[in-house]
Amino acid sequence: MIETIVLDIGETITRDDRYWTSWADWLNVPRHTLSALVGAVVAQGHDNAEALRLVRPGIDIAAEYETREAAGCGEYLDEGDLYDDVRPALSALRQAGVRVVIAGNQTVRAAELLRGLDLPADLVVSSGEWGVAKPQPEFFRRVLEVAQAAPGQTLYVGDHPANDVFPAKAAGLRAAHLRRGPWGHLWADAPDVVAAADWRIDNLAQLTEIVQA
Repeated sequence: MIETIVLDIGETITRDDRYWTSWADWLNVPRHTLSALVGAVVAQGHDNAEALRLVRPGIDIAAEYETREAAGCGEYLDEGDLYDDVRPALSALRQAGVRVVIAGNQTVRAAELLRGLDLPADLVVSSGEWGVAKPQPEFFRRVLEVAQAAPGQTLYVGDHPANDVFPAKAAGLRAAHLRRGPWGHLWADAPDVVAAADWRIDNLAQLTEIVQA
């Protein structure tokens, strides 16, 4: 029985459109150029931040992030950044008695902004706050701490196999691969993903069906 569901953030809860378009505008490159580079580096197995280094070699991403914030061009999230199924799906899960946690690779600021949206979740936390990021095993140890459920009764939901499905399974959790966003679609039918994922879903509403089953 699934007692706790933990959800990734980017391209699971929120769209990444604003994040990458704001970086493209800040670095003065066409939005499509940066978007395509992000897809290319991730498909090659690299961190998506490598796209920023291709656009501006030698960039200090952390320093540039702070410069953006100081200039009033920093991170921002509002209701429009959420996928349409987020609120109804999370509400249904809580009504079903499931503990809902949102935990993904995001900055401290992103977690603060998400909490400001008052989502129907018991906890919202980011890798920036924990000081450790996926796919590191320590991240999923922290997930289990906040899940307050046994690994086999905890389901991690995400779009990225290497960051979500595989490390969650390695930590003993159940895993659902979400066909959403570029990575969710790119690897949706990959044999290793099909083999590893306990469930493969197209939207968050299906999580209630999993719990009830």
